[in-house]
Amino acid sequence: MQPDLQPRHTIGASVAPLAETGWRLEIPPGPAGQYRLAQLDDYSSLPRRSLPWQAPLVARLRARVSAPDISGTWGFGFWNDPFSLSLGLGGMVRRFPALPRAAWFFYAAPPNYLSFRDDLPAQGLLAATFNSPEIPPPLLALGSLGLPLGFIPPAGRLLRRVVRGFVRQGAVQLGLNPVEWHSYSLVWRSGEVSFEVDGMRAASAVVSPAGRLGLVLWIDNQFAAWGPDGRLRFGFLSTPQPAWLEIADYSIRIDNPASPG
Repeated sequence: MQPDLQPRHTIGASVAPLAETGWRLEIPPGPAGQYRLAQLDDYSSLPRRSLPWQAPLVARLRARVSAPDISGTWGFGFWNDPFSLSLGLGGMVRRFPALPRAAWFFYAAPPNYLSFRDDLPAQGLLAATFNSPEIPPPLLALGSLGLPLGFIPPAGRLLRRVVRGFVRQGAVQLGLNPVEWHSYSLVWRSGEVSFEVDGMRAASAVVSPAGRLGLVLWIDNQFAAWGPDGRLRFGFLSTPQPAWLEIADYSIRIDNPASPG
């Protein structure tokens, strides 16, 4: 199956076809404090209940990036776009923030720290998953009033432990050179997510996201950190050079091991 991917990018960034089977996502150089994004996704116009993908499935693609230490984040996989907010104005789909659910290959440069747990890797190239319960938007909005406490380290440490009780996650750091072409596979089932690189099993996680998710492939210059010190930080990093992610031969198929063939 071929996903219905739509490009999104900020001014100066680009999403361009790569030969017949792929894409090149590129962000330009620039200073800190300005957001730069190049992205393909299939969910921007959909409510979360209508996101296209759910377990069981297998997603495959080949990818490479312009440098091993790109400022910001890049990756590909599935998530529920949890931090978006739209009230349905101007013809846009109505969507409220949610707790995160994801299964993806995710690169995070310092100072990113993308783990609520202290015993899991939070930077570098990760095979990572998140799952969390469905919480009604009014209750989640009420709970989000405590987020400003994240800027006060003692309160932030306590709040981070509370969030850890709701959001389960798994992560393994991958030791490979992403500048070279590699084949990546993600096998998403209800009780496990397996990650393969170049045909070899690289990681697995028993934390498997529930519900329906959307496909995303992206590169940007943002960072978000909520580490063991309890201090919440986010922003946009400088990019001294253009940075790009190339994708080729992507496919998704429904994979039910109980079915014949």
